Amino acid sequence: MDVRIDKLLANMGYGTRKEVKALLKSGNVRVNGDPERSPKTHVDPDEDSVTVMGDEVEYREFIYLMMNKPGDLISATEDAHDTTVIDILQPEDHVFNPFPVGRLDKDTEGLLLITNDGQLAHKLTSPKKNIGKTYYAVIDGEVTEEDVTAFSKGVTLDDGYETKQGELVILESGAESEIELTITEGKFHQVKRMFEAVGKKVTYLKRIRMGTLELDSDLELGEYRELTDEELDYLFSSTDM
Repeated sequence: MDVRIDKLLANMGYGTRKEVKALLKSGNVRVNGDPERSPKTHVDPDEDSVTVMGDEVEYREFIYLMMNKPGDLISATEDAHDTTVIDILQPEDHVFNPFPVGRLDKDTEGLLLITNDGQLAHKLTSPKKNIGKTYYAVIDGEVTEEDVTAFSKGVTLDDGYETKQGELVILESGAESEIELTITEGKFHQVKRMFEAVGKKVTYLKRIRMGTLELDSDLELGEYRELTDEELDYLFSSTDM
């Protein structure tokens, strides 16, 4: 895979394209041991050795992150009014120009994947893949077995949309209930609207799982980490089905 050297260096955090051009002109960049000054030169990261001031450049095309999203950030790359999940990334991760996979409502917490791999993101959010998203929620109202049955058949939302079946598990039932709900769609405010359809209100919502990929319990709100090889293998295998 050939890539322009200025793009490679910019993607790896060595500065803007302008700053990278200056770096190249300084003679501090070498390709296979030879000084390289042209920003237009193409290199193969898998075959060519690229060094900056003697340090080897380890090229990565994609980045894959798991974030425990707080309830005060929006799932977007940029916004004129609110802080986004991308705004809180470290500079070394920001340079990859990543984006959130799907979206979580601003007040919803929990598992959010962030990547710059558009192909994987598309597959993960495609309804055809039927990848379940599991949420933990606190409900104002008593959740009953009748609700479990209704969700298993699909409910009618306020705009007339008939949802696909959802798997509702009651953790605690009472005037305030705790539940887990797994759905394979991602309509606007879907979990909240599904409970509204049965006369109840979601007061707290957190995504805890995508398929079998679970939110890392060690991640505090606003923290994130790179996915492990095993987690990546699962995501790629689940979207290739």
